[in-house]
Amino acid sequence: MRSYFWQKRRIPLAWLLLSRQPLRLFVALAGICFAGILMFMQLGFRDGLFDASVTVHRKLDADLVLISPRSMSSISMTGFPRRRLIQAMAHEDVVGISPVNWNFLIWRNPETLSTRAILTLGFEPNDLLLKDPDFTSKSKTLTNFGRVLFDELSRNEFGPIKEWFKEGKVVETELSGKRVRVSGLISLGPNFGADGNLLTSRETYLDLIPNTSPGSIELGLIRLRPDSNKGMVAKSLTASLPLDVKVLTKEGFIEFEKNYWRSSTSIGFIFTLGAALGFVVGSVIVYQILYSDVSDHLPEYATLMAMGYRLETLLGVVCREGFLLAIMGYLPAYISGQLLYLLVRNSTKLPIYMDTQKSLLIFFLILFMCMASALFAMRRLIDADPAEIF
Repeated sequence: MRSYFWQKRRIPLAWLLLSRQPLRLFVALAGICFAGILMFMQLGFRDGLFDASVTVHRKLDADLVLISPRSMSSISMTGFPRRRLIQAMAHEDVVGISPVNWNFLIWRNPETLSTRAILTLGFEPNDLLLKDPDFTSKSKTLTNFGRVLFDELSRNEFGPIKEWFKEGKVVETELSGKRVRVSGLISLGPNFGADGNLLTSRETYLDLIPNTSPGSIELGLIRLRPDSNKGMVAKSLTASLPLDVKVLTKEGFIEFEKNYWRSSTSIGFIFTLGAALGFVVGSVIVYQILYSDVSDHLPEYATLMAMGYRLETLLGVVCREGFLLAIMGYLPAYISGQLLYLLVRNSTKLPIYMDTQKSLLIFFLILFMCMASALFAMRRLIDADPAEIF
């Protein structure tokens, strides 16, 4: 019985070939790990860009959204007549509306007195705006003129507003050159277009920008009956409203913003290109390692073939080497990616996370990279002339 199991014992030839030269194995794993980290970071920044660009959009309490056809994105919103939103109330499925002003204003850091642009939304305090159970009580504080709600996830350049407010201090500063007081905190988060967010009443907003017409808004939120078909209502309103307004579902509004960053800017392309370059660099490193390994062991491979081993069996050894390199190179890349994502989140407050889809994508890219390199390295074995080997 013992002799039977000994005969059936398989020699881990692929692992023995890789571990025979530890320095070469370390260089290969370092190259794969570097390529994996580069792909993780590039795709993480790209996905973080798209997710961060719609942090406010996702939290809006709306089923449909009205915008101007001239609006390009959240960083370039154009006004349209407020009466279009009132006209939408005539539809039988519409149960509520909220007019919203949307623009960037200049915020003065109350500690350093430096200024910085902050995204400011103006709305009626008694209207629904965000899907937050505590938001109604916070928005009521905006009925007092000159009050604002500050996004506690804003970047530190706006000042220690969160800390001061929680300590019970009166937080006052200037917004567009006029005095305002922070009456509460909200949690929205910055994005690539805005480093911070601010909410205030339309009365205060119009006072901050006196040239804005009271009848003009940048965003119109529409709430429908629970049993309504959002797509059908959107088509109906599009047909009934003038061409100076565009009707989108909330999901369409989110996709509208993402599409701007995806197609109208070079940022998405740059991050994707960076991930592709990481893939190419890793492929070259793995190919060089496996090609050198095959070249160094050509006499041994030839001897095995002379002993009766088929070419397919030896090619399988090289493939297993590529598979082992992929597994051992992916694990440190994954761990490093998690740590770097945590560092970026803490430093920039951008929503960059390691999700299952991204993890599997990078794993299969690394696996394909290693297996493809192994296939190319096999050509050295296939094309070898036995006369030259010996």
